[in-house]
Amino acid sequence: MNVQLLIDGQAVAATDGRTYDRFDPVTGQIASTAAASSKEDALKAVEAAAAAFPAWSVTGPGQRRTFLLKAADALEAKTEEFIGKMITETGATGPWAGFNCMLAAGMLREAASMTTQITGEVIPANKPGSLAMAQRKPLGVAWALHLGMLQ
Repeated sequence: MNVQLLIDGQAVAATDGRTYDRFDPVTGQIASTAAASSKEDALKAVEAAAAAFPAWSVTGPGQRRTFLLKAADALEAKTEEFIGKMITETGATGPWAGFNCMLAAGMLREAASMTTQITGEVIPANKPGSLAMAQRKPLGVAWALHLGMLQ
């Protein structure tokens, strides 16, 4: 099995074509061959995420919920496949791999439920009779803030 990088929604090879093998810890056989990303690949991924951010940041909570629930459904639908791959690549037991799939799907569903929870903070106001509030807003791709670290 070959595993590519996922950049801008596309499966792509590492820029320099490098790969590495992951071995089945039980048999010693190659379990998969994965793209070995470079700093250039990381920067491409950050740039793609930053380019997608403006549209994502204005996506409504209902649509975000739909995306997250769809991801949870997809994970659950492929749980048996994931269990097999986790056993082969990490030596995990079937129950442990299944537990992790269930846990991840639950986290996605919990995140989906939070999309419509309105939050904010009441902060001290120096003007008598007034109320000040803070509201969280998306700021951008976290790694984009650290591009200097990758360059």
